[in-house]
Parts: sequence; C-alpha cells; structure tokens
Amino acid sequence: MKILCNKADLLKGVSTVSKAVPSKTTMPILECILIDATSAVIKLTANDMDLGIQTEIKGTIVEKGMIAIDAKIFSEIVRKLPDSEISIETNDNLQTTITCEKAKFDLAGKSADEFSFLPKIEKDVSINISEFTLKEVIRQTLFSIADNETNKLMTGELFEFSGSTLRVVSLDGHRISIRKIELKEDVESKKLVVPGKTLSDITKIVSGEIDKDVVLSYTNNHIVFEFDNTTVVSRLIEGDYFKIDQMLSNDYETKVKINKREFLNSIDRATLFVKEGDKKPIILDIGEEAIELKIKSQIGSMDESINIEKEGKDLMIGFNPKFLIDALRVIDEDEVTLYLMNAKAPCFIKDEKENYIYLILPVNFNVGA
Repeated sequence: MKILCNKADLLKGVSTVSKAVPSKTTMPILECILIDATSAVIKLTANDMDLGIQTEIKGTIVEKGMIAIDAKIFSEIVRKLPDSEISIETNDNLQTTITCEKAKFDLAGKSADEFSFLPKIEKDVSINISEFTLKEVIRQTLFSIADNETNKLMTGELFEFSGSTLRVVSLDGHRISIRKIELKEDVESKKLVVPGKTLSDITKIVSGEIDKDVVLSYTNNHIVFEFDNTTVVSRLIEGDYFKIDQMLSNDYETKVKINKREFLNSIDRATLFVKEGDKKPIILDIGEEAIELKIKSQIGSMDESINIEKEGKDLMIGFNPKFLIDALRVIDEDEVTLYLMNAKAPCFIKDEKENYIYLILPVNFNVGA
C-alpha cells in the first residue's frame, strides 16, 4: 500500500477516529487505526467494540492496500510532522514507512485481517437532523447524565421518537434534563438509550452547521450517525429507561419569572464561598416582588436580591448551586420560569411549550446555618 495526503486532512481524520480507540484493552489490535486504501477513497477506522468511527480523507492512492497502525504513535507522528504532503507506504512484512519532507519514520504495522470492522447496520429508518440542532440538544442535556456506572442506564440518554417529535432525556438521580425537537418527517415510535460517551464524542467532531444534516439510523442494538464523510456506530445501552412521565408534574404553588442572566450570575457569585466537594446549598427566599439568594460557609456569606414576577405563595427552598448553574447555562431565553410546590418537592424550569424541562431536586438546609 502507498498513499499520499495533506497533513491537515490526515490529522483531522486521525483526530476524528481516535475517539473510538480504547484507553485500556486486552486486545492490542483495538489500539490501532485501520488505514483502508482498497477502494477509490482512503478510509480511517477505529473501533473499541462499543463505539466505532470511520471517516474518509482526501488523498492519492498510489498502491492499494490496508494496514493497522498503533493509534497513539501514529497520531503523535502525524501531529508533529511539517505542514506538507505525507507519504505512507507498507511492504509485504507490514513494515510501514511514513515520510514528510526530510522526516522519515519506520514502524511495524499489524495485519488488517485482525481488525474489527464496523458492524453492518440495516438502515430500515433514516432520520435527518441538522448538525446544529443535534449538537445543541446534546449540549443542553448531557450535563445531567451520571458519571459513574452503578446504574448503566443513567450513563446514557434516552432518544424517544414519536411521530414528528424527538425527546432527549438524561438524569442522574438528582435532576432530569429534557429537550424536545420537531423532526422533518414522521417516524415510528421508538426508544433508544445512547451512551453519553458516544454523544460527547459526536459533539466534538460534528461541525454544527445549520444547513448540514446528520443522518441518524438505528437497530435494536446499534445507532448510526452519518455526517461529513464520517460514520459513527455505537452500541445502545440495554434495558428499559426510567418512567420519566411519572416524575413530571404540572402542579405548582409558586411560579417565578426571573431574568436568566441576573439569576445565573448571582448563583455563580455565591459559589465563590463554596469549596470543591463542599455541599453547601444556596437558599432561595422567594417573596412577593423579589427573590433573595443566600449562601453561608466557613469562608464567608453572600446575600443578594433579584426582582421577579411571582404568582402564588412565598417559599424558602435550598438547592445544590451547581445543578441550577448547569441548567441555566444551556437555556437560551432571556427570561426563565420556575415552578415550585414546596421546600421538599422538585423545582421545574421550563418554557410554555415544554421544549425544554429541567427538574432539580431540593436539598435540606438550616436557616441559621
């Protein structure tokens, strides 16, 4: 095999597929990137058996062939080469030579026969979503997945298709994030639980342009994202997702409209008095025309008032400030509405059409502490 390609194109391709290279594995072949130059285009592939990524790069195929190269060393070599044309050549013994200007590297490759290719997915259903919309939906929900694997389902997001609607849900036991978007066509009802890592990687490699689409397809075991000459195939998380609708309520005793930026900045300032790992709550004292935000720790205390529009009862309630900040940061509106029942019941932050819903559980607090 011999191929020629521009450094920028090769580096982009290597960076894209490297996200599917496992950090730890008992199978050395999975630590490799496959270079496939057997057809009219050059394809790079990496696969950790749960997540596989394949991308096409521009270049010239001088001699057709395939080789698997250790991803870590290959990535480092490409990154540090001059910004010029790169030649990659292999011989019958799988010895690989990478040349760029006056730099030359020789390294041992592995047989492509050992490599785990991406699974073939029967595409019964294909759904087009703009890159921008998909990236935004993931950004606005991914922060509330669980970061440990005590419950595998909590480490993923629910993709629930129904008619012309996609609802994306994440939760970690303390909060729930929901985003709802309209699709371009009606689809059959389906629920999929997509790993959070897959979605995080998607946001890093999708450019996010409004006029470009991601084509999404799925089976009972896999989901496929196709965009920009790149294919991402991910295993789904098995199991029935939590009954979210049972956790949601439209009942409230207190409704608060507040300027999002003022509210967010005030909570952010309050966290100056919270050390990392400290679980000091921020207390919201909701009055007739203003909300008073209070926090007190060993470092100091803060007290700030923000004007609000309120319906219903006065209320004092405490929250983990990080959970409020995470939700407010991803809401694009200038004004947000909070719906509350009492100091022990969850707070709902949502818009009128419920295109987004953020449920946050309150925490106990001592008024004088």
